[in-house]
Amino acid sequence: MVFSSVVFLCVFLPLVLLLYYICPRRLRNAVLLLVSLVFYAWGEPVYVLIMLLSTLFNYICGLLIDWAARRGRHGVSRFWIILSCVGSLGVLGLFKYADFLISAFNSVTGAGLSLLGLALPIGISFYTFQTLSYTIDVYRGDVKVQKNFIDFAAYVTLFPQLIAGPIVRYQDVQYELAHRRESAYEFSEGVHRFVLGLAKKVILANRAGALYQQIDTQNLTAGGAWLGAVLFAFQIYFDFSGYSDMAIGLGHMFGFKFCENFNDPYTSVSITDFWRRWHISLGTWFREYLYIPLGGNRKGIGRQLINVGIVWLLTGLWHGASWNFVLWGAWFGVLLMIEKLFLLRVLKKIPAFFGHVYTLFCVLISWVIFANEDLSVAFSWLGTMFGSGSGWDTQTTYMLLTHAVLILICVFFCTALPKRISTALYSRSKNAYLILRFVFTSALLIVCMAFLVSETYNPFLYFRF
Repeated sequence: MVFSSVVFLCVFLPLVLLLYYICPRRLRNAVLLLVSLVFYAWGEPVYVLIMLLSTLFNYICGLLIDWAARRGRHGVSRFWIILSCVGSLGVLGLFKYADFLISAFNSVTGAGLSLLGLALPIGISFYTFQTLSYTIDVYRGDVKVQKNFIDFAAYVTLFPQLIAGPIVRYQDVQYELAHRRESAYEFSEGVHRFVLGLAKKVILANRAGALYQQIDTQNLTAGGAWLGAVLFAFQIYFDFSGYSDMAIGLGHMFGFKFCENFNDPYTSVSITDFWRRWHISLGTWFREYLYIPLGGNRKGIGRQLINVGIVWLLTGLWHGASWNFVLWGAWFGVLLMIEKLFLLRVLKKIPAFFGHVYTLFCVLISWVIFANEDLSVAFSWLGTMFGSGSGWDTQTTYMLLTHAVLILICVFFCTALPKRISTALYSRSKNAYLILRFVFTSALLIVCMAFLVSETYNPFLYFRF
């Protein structure tokens, strides 16, 4: 089940909200656990068991880590955190990377090992990182161990962010799991945020994605290749940030405040700045649980560059078991190393416009690599962008002219202007702003429903991670 579906909007969500708010407060985590399992099982009933076993495994590891730490048995505590990490990453590796590694081994050695052919459970990368953040934080003493399995399982399986994030660390919702207080104001904020995310997905991401699919890859021109890269950039941004907005909005409806996951990344002035604004929860996770423990920037520039390389190799692999994701991670890793060595100092001394151009140029190249698992297709596309084919064709002109409004709207909503306009209206008249927002949100929801009823193109790109 996806958020941008008639079944979710008209059946599942209303029933869940009704059940949640009529039940006693002490049972609400149990309700969330139950409906989250139903939500997940709607598309993949077989893999609910894997998620529950992962949840139970890390719940027990957390208890044993805490038990050993309170008795001063740090070696035993270390054993259980290692087991938690190895077990969780082992399951992730089995389903996500086993066939990739077997294929690579066969290619290098000429062996004929059979692939396992295991389907990838939806959202496994997200909930694995969440359970790991919990056990690591318990080991560090950053959070108190959760002794109530229902509460812990509700945290892991919470359906608003289960499938595609944001990656919610336990320490961020530890208090709310036990003491949250829902309110009409928070609920209205959640509805507004959810509808904005739905509009990003249904009106912008889906339209940009459908247009991207129309690019003629057999007769690709330089203009068409650049247009395709831009359209994919729009699609993946509005798709993923739209999902994050919907997840955050749903969180508000149930009394949770999830972390922000995007902050106008296409307005960045460097790649470093871009990755502070794009998929913030993933960047935070890697910084807190890998980069800093490896030494971060505390052990000299050489060690720092090695740490950056490790983080970005794993960031690429986190996105998918394919060589294009490895190359995508390496691309950003190299760019960040160059920036740390000297380029950031240069960018600070020149007008911000040039930083914007440099960043968008590098990001567009990265999206071509990201979008094509077949590297030969990616390299061919990049070659066409830089002049290996003809420069322009009538199809590209036609697509630009007939979809100019869509492209301009996408550009507008990639900037901070909508937020600034909203803030200005609010500061001028709060009551008028709230009335206008209610009308706008209602109209937007009606438009989204009309699109959902009539459209068939409705994928979520980050579901495969």
